[in-house]
Amino acid sequence: MAATTSSFLIGNQTQIPSLKPRSISQSFIHLTKPNTINLTTRRTKSVSIRCASASTAVGSEQRVFNFAAGPAALPENVLLKAQSDLYNWRGSGMSVMEMSHRGKEFLSIIQKAESDLRQLLEIPSEYSVLFLQGGATTQFAALPLNLCKSDDSVDYIVTGSWGDKAFKEAQKYCNPKVIWSGKSEKYTKVPSFDGLEQSPHAKYLHICANETIHGVEFKDYPVVKNPDGILIADMSSNFCSKPVDVSKFGVIYAGAQKNVGPSGVTIVIIRKDLIGNARDITPVMLDYKIHDENSSLYNTPPCFGIYMCGLVFDDLLEQGGLKVVEKKNQRKAELLYNAIDESRGFFRCPVEKSVRSLMNVPFTLEKSELEAEFIKEAAKEKMVQLKGHRSVGGMRASIYNAMPFAGVEKLVAFMKDFQAKHA
Repeated sequence: MAATTSSFLIGNQTQIPSLKPRSISQSFIHLTKPNTINLTTRRTKSVSIRCASASTAVGSEQRVFNFAAGPAALPENVLLKAQSDLYNWRGSGMSVMEMSHRGKEFLSIIQKAESDLRQLLEIPSEYSVLFLQGGATTQFAALPLNLCKSDDSVDYIVTGSWGDKAFKEAQKYCNPKVIWSGKSEKYTKVPSFDGLEQSPHAKYLHICANETIHGVEFKDYPVVKNPDGILIADMSSNFCSKPVDVSKFGVIYAGAQKNVGPSGVTIVIIRKDLIGNARDITPVMLDYKIHDENSSLYNTPPCFGIYMCGLVFDDLLEQGGLKVVEKKNQRKAELLYNAIDESRGFFRCPVEKSVRSLMNVPFTLEKSELEAEFIKEAAKEKMVQLKGHRSVGGMRASIYNAMPFAGVEKLVAFMKDFQAKHA
């Protein structure tokens, strides 16, 4: 947003730079009576403070294409809706950030958010939806604490860094086993399910459905061999990017900050018969029963984040639901992967083609010494956050739901121009 010259004149001396207000419909804002602000000095003189010029241009021309892995871009129309509601939500006289989480206004927000999410994912009635805090990482501990005893066996398929972190956290609370790891091949694959040697009495089998860092995504899901076991998925970075058969899972959990909202909200979808078995040592804030009995309102939840998720859910429904959204995501990913594959090795994606993520596209340059220049030049063209994760380097384009097709088109055009200059 371009800066404007504006100042506050106090007395005859002091100038304080003004904070420029944002507005959708106003290009000039003047604070006059009754909005005049009076400051009383030691001489008891009252002085009027006025924003003389605060022109604001709101629109896509002021925004970059943000390829960040998370917190990630949000739909522009959702941001503008939140902006228009920020000061006074639906005539309540309050912002969502100010209202009581137990008041009727916020109850209507969280209930609609849950209802819309249930519709999007066709969540069966025998599942609870919880809006929690602490990120998906907190669920790495909450899961074993709620679902098994200290000597129970559980299985982990590790296809990237987040699956590995989940396994290591579970070691503190139960007896986990990695039944397959892609680490030796630098996390570029998903295993064949037929060859998996699952523990016969494993309480659950855990997967990370989409590895944000390495760009590996499950296109199908394994079946747990123990008839009393369940499948659990961390879906943080592909949550609500495509339809999912929730009934295949005992638990699905996701941090919101990739596809459905700002950071601060963690969504847990859990089969109700799995609730109520937490160990005595389980902290109250990690006990699913506590949150389920209190409809995610045991303590003050991340109210504004839940409100934003609700706006995103409503937007996804307006688009036509997750089948439509998936087709859009497939089209974007196909365009970008084709550009990489057709570059004759100038750009390279290490992930096996059959399991390439629709959300996170890692790639490198044949001439690695050019990668810093690529990122720098892309930023000049208003394409930001393309640097790969610090643990793997290279580049990464996260093309979540909110990334418009035009953003991927622009990136591909830039890649081709960059190659022409440096090949």
